Amino acid sequence: MARMRAVKQQLKDLLSAPDWRDHLPGLRSMGQPAVGPLFSFLLLEPLMRHKAALALGQVVAGLEEGSAEDMHNIMRRLMWHMNEESGNIGWGIPEAFGEVLAACPRAAREFHRVLISYVIDLGRDDNFCDHGPLRRSCFWAIGRLAQARPELAASARPWLLKGLEDEDIPCRGMAAWALAQLPRDFMDAPALRRLAEAGHEEICEIFDGEKMVEKTVSGLAREALG
Repeated sequence: MARMRAVKQQLKDLLSAPDWRDHLPGLRSMGQPAVGPLFSFLLLEPLMRHKAALALGQVVAGLEEGSAEDMHNIMRRLMWHMNEESGNIGWGIPEAFGEVLAACPRAAREFHRVLISYVIDLGRDDNFCDHGPLRRSCFWAIGRLAQARPELAASARPWLLKGLEDEDIPCRGMAAWALAQLPRDFMDAPALRRLAEAGHEEICEIFDGEKMVEKTVSGLAREALG
């Protein structure tokens, strides 16, 4: 137990350091002992949550190279936390899901449809995340996948477009940001333009790989239009 606490503190110190990204290769090499502490950090404030998610992606990438079963176990853990039956809201889980798929080729091929399913609302028998604040993170995670593997995120485009009219207004901004990570498609423009002109000043928090950046919903739509 004392060793576990020491590892947890060590990881937190590394991720809190100004040069935290320089420590990612070392975190990756830690392997399985880093997984539990990084999962616990997903419940912390947004910047640490994203740093932990990114670090977890790197750790899982290292594990994937040695054992597909280790990767599968972590993916099952992520999916369980997104399941209502788990009793969890799932804070930080979409961010981790997106970073793992961005870092891990096999995980991305096998699980990208699961990630996308969290924003697919069929009205019944679906995997839709019906908690607005958590769904914002789902849109961000799809955008993160699009940055790394646009060919796998492409099938999300219709649902991202639908997300521009989400009942949760910040979700609209996050959907616009995610669309902007995909190759441009002129079919996106009318819906993005409507959102850009709607004057929504609600704030979305975007992790840019280093820090959290605040953008307005309509501002993100304008940026997506280029």
